[in-house]
Amino acid sequence: MKVLLVLAHPEEKSFNGAMFEAAKEIFSRDGHEVKTSDLYRMGFDPVSDRRNFKSVKDPQYFKQQVEEGHATESGTFADDVEAELKKLEWCDLLILQFPLWWFSMPAIMKGWVDRVFAFKRVYGSGKWYDAGVFAGKKAMLSLTTGGGEAMYEPTGVNGDLHAILYPINHGMLRFVGFDVLPSFISWSPAHRSAEDRAAELERYKETLSQIDSLVPIKYPALTDFDEHFKLKVQVTK
Repeated sequence: MKVLLVLAHPEEKSFNGAMFEAAKEIFSRDGHEVKTSDLYRMGFDPVSDRRNFKSVKDPQYFKQQVEEGHATESGTFADDVEAELKKLEWCDLLILQFPLWWFSMPAIMKGWVDRVFAFKRVYGSGKWYDAGVFAGKKAMLSLTTGGGEAMYEPTGVNGDLHAILYPINHGMLRFVGFDVLPSFISWSPAHRSAEDRAAELERYKETLSQIDSLVPIKYPALTDFDEHFKLKVQVTK
């Protein structure tokens, strides 16, 4: 299996960094090919604009989808974007590793998605959801929280974490075709003992060693929707 690990954390020695290293260790040990994008250490630019492209179709008015389509057809993505696109297209499994910041991923990782999930190259022309470019490939979120697990239950003060992650799991990963595996969540590692953190890393390694047995999150198929993209009555019952 070909695995792409993407890390977004400014501190290399953080628990997120340790999880990133643990994933590299397990997948390499089990004979998988591994590529990485350590966004902070790479100095990845998260700002999406004309710098995404070596040439532009319309120099007078910037519309990102138009320029992404042009770059797809002409092979003129900027070198840093093209390098990440090639990794994304190469992998069978994508894992996004990040701390939950303000109920989402860090801006540098969102910027990676903004720049790399390019129109016509990664989605578009009827290629979305279960008919997406990456259909048959898998993706998973691995993240840490500041608060404890009870805070992120449906009745918790922060709300259901799975609902919080829905825009990423469904709106980014599933949108481009990935089968989305259940997220690995490490609850509040900064407030736990060194022994607990070590045990948590072992739990993560065990999960990754059995990744082929994980059942993807079930989302409705495109055929479950009517011509207005609303769920058919028989599906909602």
